[in-house]
Amino acid sequence: MIGELQLRNLSEATIQTYVRAVWRFARHFGKSPDQLGPEHVREYLLHLRNDKKDKWSTLQVNRGALKFLYARVLKQGWFDEEIAAPKKRPQPITVLSAEQITRILDHTHNLKHWTILATFYATALRCNELCHLKVSDIDSQRMVLHVREAKGDVPRDIPLSPALRERLRVYYRWRKPTDWLFPSKQRRDLPLDNGTIRTLCRNAGRRAAIPFAVHPHLFRHACATHMLDAGADLRTIQVLLGHADIRTTARYLHVSTKRLQAAISPFDALQLQAIDRSQDNARQR
Repeated sequence: MIGELQLRNLSEATIQTYVRAVWRFARHFGKSPDQLGPEHVREYLLHLRNDKKDKWSTLQVNRGALKFLYARVLKQGWFDEEIAAPKKRPQPITVLSAEQITRILDHTHNLKHWTILATFYATALRCNELCHLKVSDIDSQRMVLHVREAKGDVPRDIPLSPALRERLRVYYRWRKPTDWLFPSKQRRDLPLDNGTIRTLCRNAGRRAAIPFAVHPHLFRHACATHMLDAGADLRTIQVLLGHADIRTTARYLHVSTKRLQAAISPFDALQLQAIDRSQDNARQR
């Protein structure tokens, strides 16, 4: 299976995700997947939905991994006919306000953690992209941040905020990283892992009394939405976020309150007569 995934030039993250999904499926039944069939796949997906209460997006990832295994690797032809594809439902986006971002940063006193959180908000990076930033990825002369470990293995350059550059300099003078920008505390030759960063985001949200769980992607949502509110166009934000399809970026239009409030209702253009409340009362009598 790994060989088939590699031949399709899929990213290492996708390969690991698919392999872990199949491993969990096999462990659930205690059998090799080639001894299992469509009834087991249906039972397992229902287990994820009803027992584990996994999100639809998680079900889609598991279904995709199992479809790849049975259709591409084991050459089984029953998958699409037997295993219904779940309807994709748009998920609401939670957006941190600027005040909440400020509160999170003000309540974070560990300089390394503060810099990580600030970088998330200033760059809209994904968690894995930030983990794999290197010192050499910061181009202070051109004011550009090189994102090499991007989703889909499509590198991109994004603008480097002058304010963030100054904060990164403060962090660099203190921590003096040599390779990874945010190295592991235990192993400086390795970057921080996703789990550690998710934990520090969650703890930062708790300290700031944010009424919901804070995770790295919330800073990405906030950056995109606040840029829209400030007047940035969708195409610019699409490039910044590294979205292959602008329709993915367009979902932020639904949560940009300033844009919605700025939209003029056609009702406002109607030339209406003043309401005479006395006539209304007369009709009621």
